[in-house]
Amino acid sequence: MLRRCPPAPPGSSPLRRALPPAAPAVRHRLRECAARIPEAGAVLDLLEKCPENQKKGSFPVVVFEGLDATGKTTVTQSVKDTLNGILLTSPPPCISQWRTIFDDEPAPIKRAFYAAGNYILASEIAKASTQASVIIDRYWHSTAAYTIATEINGAVQDLPPAHDEVYQWPEDLLKPDLVLLLTVDPEERVRRLQRRGLEKTKEEAELEANCLFRQRVEESYRRMVNPACQEVDASPSKEEVLKTVLQLIKKHCAT
Repeated sequence: MLRRCPPAPPGSSPLRRALPPAAPAVRHRLRECAARIPEAGAVLDLLEKCPENQKKGSFPVVVFEGLDATGKTTVTQSVKDTLNGILLTSPPPCISQWRTIFDDEPAPIKRAFYAAGNYILASEIAKASTQASVIIDRYWHSTAAYTIATEINGAVQDLPPAHDEVYQWPEDLLKPDLVLLLTVDPEERVRRLQRRGLEKTKEEAELEANCLFRQRVEESYRRMVNPACQEVDASPSKEEVLKTVLQLIKKHCAT
C-alpha cells in the first residue's frame, strides 16, 4: 500500500498547512513524501544544495506577477532585452518537468513543490544579480496567492484580513527590489487565452469558470506585503505597457 503523507498538526489552519512559511518547513514536507514520490526526493536534493538566506547582488531584481494571458511573457522578454538583463522563471527549469506530478497531489505537497522552486530560484537570482539586472516571471507571490485563493472558499470578503501573516514574504527567502502585478480586463484576458489556444492548467480552467476564484487570486496579490505588488494595467499596447514598466523600474530600482 502506498504511504500517504502524515496529516498536519492539530489546530493548524488550512492555510498554514498548505503554505510552508520557510525553507525548513518545505524540506520537512518533501522528506515526508519522498518515499512515495521519488521526484520529491529529487527536488529535495536540489534544494539541499542551495545555501540558506541568499543575498542579492548589486543589480536590480524585478518580478512580474499576474494571471495567465496578462502579458507576462511578452513584457518580461521585452524588459530583459531593453535592460540587457537575465530572465528567470518560476518554477525553475531544473524542476519544472515535474509540475504535472505535483499538481495532482494534495495542497500541502503541491505548494511545497512550488515553494521549493522559489528557494532554488533564489540561488539563481543571487548569482545572476551580481552580473546583470534580473527579470523574473513569477516568484513567491504566485505561490501564496494561488494557495490562499484555493484554500479559502467564497468571495473576497472571506479571505484572511489584510495584514494577516499569510500575506508576508518569508523571512529566509531572497527579496526582489520590485514586484509588478500585470492586470487586464477579465473579458480581454479570456480573449487572449482563446487566441493562444493552449491547453489550460487546472487552475487556469478554474480562473475562467469561477469569477470568485479569480477575484480571490487578484485580491490576494494586492494584499501581499514586504514587498507589495505595484499594479500595472497591461491592457494598452505592448509599447505602452513596456514604457510604463520601465518608468517604474527606473523609479524604484538603481539600474
